[in-house]
Parts: sequence; structure tokens; C-alpha cells
Amino acid sequence: MLTSTDFSGLFNERFFRNFLPRPATNKLRLDVGTPDFQLPDITNGTLVKLSNYRGKQPVLLAFTRIFTEKQYCPFCYPHIKALNENYEQFKNRGIEVLMITSTDERQSQIVVRDLGLQMPLLSDPSCRVFRTYQVGQALGAPLPAQFILDKEGKLRYWHLFSFLDSNASVKTLLEQFDLHR
Repeated sequence: MLTSTDFSGLFNERFFRNFLPRPATNKLRLDVGTPDFQLPDITNGTLVKLSNYRGKQPVLLAFTRIFTEKQYCPFCYPHIKALNENYEQFKNRGIEVLMITSTDERQSQIVVRDLGLQMPLLSDPSCRVFRTYQVGQALGAPLPAQFILDKEGKLRYWHLFSFLDSNASVKTLLEQFDLHR
């Protein structure tokens, strides 16, 4: 699905840094804490620090692939919409969804507005957090992935991109949270 025929803004420093394919090499271990980070939350105009959730509530880290404010990955666009449409289900279970994108703050503001995002959208244009979590990259942007962290911040589940199974479904993600209460 092509979301726009406007490719302006696509060819930037991030595009060239992420052009060559690099497979996901996630070496994070289950039942262990994950690397902390701090990123701007474009949806709410705040800074989010992952460690602030430890001891308080479980978290879904949803790394997504958005090329520009007009160009979404055809595998990620439906996933973004599904997570947004089901955000209340996560919130009602006490789970925070943190969607992480490599678009810059200006592009991310447009994404939040155009998609009517309710969940936090964290902007990581340097791709530092994407690289820390080793999700891989190809053709101009990091690859999508999902990580489920329990209330104590320990990794309980992850899903890395493949063409056969690009993103874990909302149903699968909610089931994983139920398994790890």
C-alpha cells in the first residue's frame, strides 16, 4: 500500500545511514531488563524515560517503520492503525504502548495529527534506540519490532520483522501480556 506519491524528504541522512540491509541481531535475553532510553513523546509533548515505568506498569515497545510523514512502510501502516485503534484495550489492562519511530520531531507531529494517534509516539531520528535494540535496517529505515516488558522492566517476549510475519498482531501482543502477568 502506497500512502502517498510525494517522496520529498525521503532522501535524508537517516535514509543513507539505514540503506544497506542489516538483519535483526537482537541479543536481548528473556527475563532480563532491557536498555534504558529517553526520547521525546510527540503525542504528549513530554520526554519519556523507559526506566520510569519500572515497578509501575508493563510496557509494549513497538518499533515502527515510517519513512517520512507521507510515506509509511506497507507492513507497518496497518499495524500502527491497529495499535492505535486498540490502545484503550492496552490502557484498560494497565499496559503502556510506546511506539518508536525514526522520523524527526516535525515529521512525527504530522504523523500524530494525520493518524489521530492516542498512544505515545517517540521520535528517534538518530536511530540510536533502534540500534541499541538491534532490530535491523533496510532501504532507508530501521525495521519494525515489538518488545513486551513486564511491570519490573524484564523482557518477556519479542517479535522481530520478517516478510512472513512482519509485526505481531494486537491479539498476539495482548495474549503475551496475559501469559506474563
